[in-house]
Amino acid sequence: MKTITKTFALIALAASLSACSNMSTSQRNAATGAVIGGVAGNLIGGDTGSTLGGAALGGVIGSQVNK
Repeated sequence: MKTITKTFALIALAASLSACSNMSTSQRNAATGAVIGGVAGNLIGGDTGSTLGGAALGGVIGSQVNK
């Protein structure tokens, strides 16, 4: 049941990010990278520190894509 809750939370977050139409491409990539990194960090580490670390790293990597 925990995995289903995480999946729905990820879908809701992705839908809310798509509403940010006034963001630049770099900002959208950073936000997307942060979401993906946060989810990956949570799945790998299973704690808050891993989630935050993954989100931070994903945001940095996402902001550098297509530069």
